Amino acid sequence: MIPEIRIEEYNYILPDERIAKYPLPQRDSSKLLIYRNDDVTEASFRSLSEILPEGSLMVFNDTKVVPARMHFQRESGAHIEIFCLEPVFPEEYVSVFAATERCRWKCIVGNVKRWKNDTLSLYNPLNDNEVSAMNLRADLVERSGETSIVEFSWSDGSPFSKVLDICGSVPIPPYLNRETEDVDLERYQTLYARFRGSVAAPTAGLHFTEYVLESIRNKGIAISTVCLHVGAGTFLPVKSSLVSEHTMHREPFVVTLAFLEQLLSAKGKVIAVGTTSVRTLESLYYIGVSCIEKGQPADVDQWDPYSRDYGYSVEEALGAIVGYLKDNGLSELQLGTRIIIVPGFRFRVVDVLVTNFHQPQSTLLLLISAFVKGDWKNIYDFALSHDFRFLSYGDSSILFRS
Repeated sequence: MIPEIRIEEYNYILPDERIAKYPLPQRDSSKLLIYRNDDVTEASFRSLSEILPEGSLMVFNDTKVVPARMHFQRESGAHIEIFCLEPVFPEEYVSVFAATERCRWKCIVGNVKRWKNDTLSLYNPLNDNEVSAMNLRADLVERSGETSIVEFSWSDGSPFSKVLDICGSVPIPPYLNRETEDVDLERYQTLYARFRGSVAAPTAGLHFTEYVLESIRNKGIAISTVCLHVGAGTFLPVKSSLVSEHTMHREPFVVTLAFLEQLLSAKGKVIAVGTTSVRTLESLYYIGVSCIEKGQPADVDQWDPYSRDYGYSVEEALGAIVGYLKDNGLSELQLGTRIIIVPGFRFRVVDVLVTNFHQPQSTLLLLISAFVKGDWKNIYDFALSHDFRFLSYGDSSILFRS
């Protein structure tokens, strides 16, 4: 049954000065809020390993942010901003980044009403020779609600990954109220980022340094990764008064057979670094159910977890995915999820969550409330009264599910 939740119940006053507009000089010098057994304390993020349960499995999202924001102009001089969301043709990320002549993306287009179906050229105010040589152009293929399909074409034979590196900018969150700067090129990316595809960073991972990662390994905690490409929807607040009327965008993810076997055999706590890792891990249960009942995996729909009671164990669900991959000679699972985690959700995989502090009236705050069984106000009141920094470049928290 879809929960009837009013988003106004998940509001709080966030003063502008509490929003971290820039990262701290050192990644791991941020503060760490600890929520365990309904008690809230604080420490330094650098001491994270001392707090983690021994024998745990810690799961990171190793997606990489792409410079997905580009500025074009019409012959009239009107400026059009294009924000790439996800590839349409070729559909696979590896293939689209390797394309050397043209590709199509689903995009958010600023000033789209001013685009009269003419071909746009990249805005190049400095007359950069490398940019000019690419001759990057954009054509509007289709408009659909808040998004548009845009075809990009260029003539120097470069892969589209290089086109973005040269012509695009890192899409930092709009609530920072500033343009992308040099510091963001390094710091709005995790140290362990590997696979291009996200238009927003999995910000819980921005605090991790080699020192912190090594101290975690030295404690005997296993480290593994999943890859979910974070969509622009992570920036968007819930606009409808009822959460049931909010639409989640699909986010593609990849998990390997080796990881699934590791997860299936894990004896200790499962620690998710970030809400993107949570969404991936919890989606796996419902994919396993699809393998059991339909013989094959399928994308997870937004309200699947609430549609009925599920009697399968986690071991049965994960085992079904492993069996499917082995039977079909596959080494990884590539699917998508629209899962929304709200109060009333039954967590089946994740025991501990490392995460930042999120916007009022956001789906991420709903996830936090679900994880701590409604005690989010206690956590956020503590953070606000103890000078914690909020949002993407803000401080961190570790939450233990009771």
